[in-house]
Amino acid sequence: MFLVSKIFWLVAQPLSLAFLMLLVGVLLMLTRFRRTGGGISVFGLAVLFITLFTTAGSYFLQILEDRFPRPSPEPAELACMIVLGGAFENVVMASRGGIEMNQAAERFVETLRLARAHPGARILVSGGDGSLSGIYEGDAHASAAFFGTFGIGPERLIREGESRTTFENARNTRHLLRENGLDRCALVTSAYHMPRSVGLFRANDIEVTPWPVDYRTSGKVRLGLDFTQPSLNAQLATTAAKEWTGLLAYYLLGRTQTLLPR
Repeated sequence: MFLVSKIFWLVAQPLSLAFLMLLVGVLLMLTRFRRTGGGISVFGLAVLFITLFTTAGSYFLQILEDRFPRPSPEPAELACMIVLGGAFENVVMASRGGIEMNQAAERFVETLRLARAHPGARILVSGGDGSLSGIYEGDAHASAAFFGTFGIGPERLIREGESRTTFENARNTRHLLRENGLDRCALVTSAYHMPRSVGLFRANDIEVTPWPVDYRTSGKVRLGLDFTQPSLNAQLATTAAKEWTGLLAYYLLGRTQTLLPR
């Protein structure tokens, strides 16, 4: 299933889909199926235009980010924090060393803040190598150096380094929580990723306190045209499409109980 999902997404992401539709459309237009080819080409151009020059990506990402607010006020006590991987540039680190993080770095920065505010809380890091090759060390491995740099001892860490998907995050975390006698932990992940994560954790009978971070939208986005930042629009549209596709796929596969958890 992991390999299938990776290959599917290589084709289904907006820019890839637009390119393939344009390619197929042009090829068909060179045959007797000109009308069909023209229709496919127009649809491909529409996907490309929406991806690059509208706020659709931001708008649908914002819907996901607004599903789970961060606790206010913060709990006086926390037994543990579960942080999902996806923040370390493991490919870069494999060749250059050091600690390199991407746009999702706030997942670990916020967990670090919580760890200092709650010195008795454990930190469960769930994240293996999600690449197709499977030859890199995942976030669970990299997290030891990150937290150690800021004085968080290894005895506080529980590292789960086998997960490649959010489904595996939830399934593998369940066993570790039971082994360590932990429950009702804060779940730290990107805000747009929180609905899918909570849905999967609930399906695995894990009660968590959603702790969204790494917001990508202002919270005030409306659908409309935007010709000022096509590259950013494409990035947000790709992220939104991936997350909504994941929500739908997990729901249809019976891995979550609702399409859009709240």
